[in-house]
Amino acid sequence: MRTAEIARRTAETDVRLRLELDGTGESRVSTGCGFLDHMLTLFARHGRFDLEITCQGDTCVDDHHTVEDVGICLGDAFAQALGDKRGVARYGSALLPMDEALILTAVDLSGRGMLCCELRIPAQKVGTFDTELAEEFFIALARRGDMTLHIRQLAGNNSHHIIEGAFKSLARSLGAAAAVDPRFSQEIPSTKGVL
Repeated sequence: MRTAEIARRTAETDVRLRLELDGTGESRVSTGCGFLDHMLTLFARHGRFDLEITCQGDTCVDDHHTVEDVGICLGDAFAQALGDKRGVARYGSALLPMDEALILTAVDLSGRGMLCCELRIPAQKVGTFDTELAEEFFIALARRGDMTLHIRQLAGNNSHHIIEGAFKSLARSLGAAAAVDPRFSQEIPSTKGVL
């Protein structure tokens, strides 16, 4: 089974995470940051990942450490669950409408962590969530997950819709990239023979 369990404790956060790549989209998420919980719940559903996350963080300061550390742990979980990436599709992309927002994401499970993000989020906050933290989450996920991740906003003016579209589009892209292709189930998807 392609699963991972991650525990990360620092002076700022205590994160526990369990990921199953071949799931049904079930989730139990409690990070202390309501908007992040909402994004991770829909991420699990749209990627068809089973996901359990708890985080005790210093949200009395702000949500930055919680959001970044959850992104780090989720990236670590993807890297662990994918192993040597034998048999995976490797690439995935999704063009996703979220009302007036239109978000394109593309993922390469390349072994090279990189984020290219072009989101124009008009509001500084969605509820109590600092919208700049969305990119911090994506940076941490891409770096620790050893994936190249492109996120591009093609349309949109509602901050909630833009961020939600990005999480849903990312989930669909990652689900496609991490899926096992039965035609190549014993192959590493690279001419180098390693990712």
